[in-house]
Amino acid sequence: MVSSVVSSAAAAQACPVPFAPIAESIPPNVFAVMDGKVAKAVAQGADVIDLAKGNPDAYPAQFIRDEAKRAVDDPLNARYTSFDGKPAFLEAAATWYQREHGVSLDWPTQLFAVEGAVDALAGLYAILIEPGDAVAFADPYYPSYHCMAHMCRAEEVLLPALAERGFLPDLDAVPDATWDRVKLLVLNYPNNPTGAQAPLEFLRHAVELAKRHRFVIVHDYAYCGLGVGGPDAQQHSILEVPGACDVAVEVCSLSKMYAMAGWRAGFVAGNTAIVDRLKHYHYQMGSMITGSVQDAGTVALDSDQSCVAELADLYARRRSIVAQGLERAGLRVFDSPGGIYVWAKVPADWDGDRLADYLLDKAQVAVLPGSCFGAVGLDYVRLSLLKPQEQLQQAVERIAAVLG
Repeated sequence: MVSSVVSSAAAAQACPVPFAPIAESIPPNVFAVMDGKVAKAVAQGADVIDLAKGNPDAYPAQFIRDEAKRAVDDPLNARYTSFDGKPAFLEAAATWYQREHGVSLDWPTQLFAVEGAVDALAGLYAILIEPGDAVAFADPYYPSYHCMAHMCRAEEVLLPALAERGFLPDLDAVPDATWDRVKLLVLNYPNNPTGAQAPLEFLRHAVELAKRHRFVIVHDYAYCGLGVGGPDAQQHSILEVPGACDVAVEVCSLSKMYAMAGWRAGFVAGNTAIVDRLKHYHYQMGSMITGSVQDAGTVALDSDQSCVAELADLYARRRSIVAQGLERAGLRVFDSPGGIYVWAKVPADWDGDRLADYLLDKAQVAVLPGSCFGAVGLDYVRLSLLKPQEQLQQAVERIAAVLG
């Protein structure tokens, strides 16, 4: 009884000083909002199939888990690790770039270990963006790009990425005067939420624009390796473009490639000046990846990548189930070549928000409305493929049933 009183009192307490402006400007997290809706439905007795989350249900391959278990028993891994990341982990990342993308990197100066992509993105925004600076990114976008720009009090330059262009923005439609204002262009391919991929020519053109107008490109490469249909189906790294390191850095995550989402590991690669300044920012404002996780990431990066191909094939089979079921239910599905989501246009007379609420209420299936990802997504929904095939089949059957 005492503890509940204390908890209630604590919840009602006010901060004795004003919060900093950044704390007052934090937008709601769209994923947390949907988690709340799902939790409420479950509490009311609904048997919800949650396809709103991008949280991998796969498990890291056995050899990765075995290395993590071994590494936990290494006394050195109980200590603080190197500020930049373990040399073996960074060397493995450099080897991965050379083997998978034909890109040569100097690991001591062009690579830096981070606790996942969002950790890197937050640091890059912090070292590059001041209030009033212009940040450009495609719409639809991963919500963090918008939220970080908003919290930095930056100007947002949204680049519409429409269905007729394969959800790629038309970079030439942006006036030169606008590019001249842009300080940072954030790209994300394979794209979340659409699953679109960017051809090398698109990335090459972005690098040309960055050099001409003197802005930085950050490529959020969180879904690399998950294309299907052979090597030609894989997304290119922006660092494959000659001279890209003059203007660009790339953020890689082990979360999706190796199903290590909860382990929190990734790296930033590219421009030496940006990587160096990010390191020094992180020395003061961040902490390093757990040593045993870095050891596990090292063997994952050094492997033949067959475990990544197996995940890509698994997601492709799941995509087929969901895409075919949604098409039968009257939704038009974007034919993505990979990734872990299905991006679907809602039927006529609906919008994404109404449909998402309706499906949660009537079909007990949680999907994210496309409005979470910007204005272009208003008539879309995003479904994740991170459930067993049986549940995905059941989910699309439920959707078809309530949509008639």
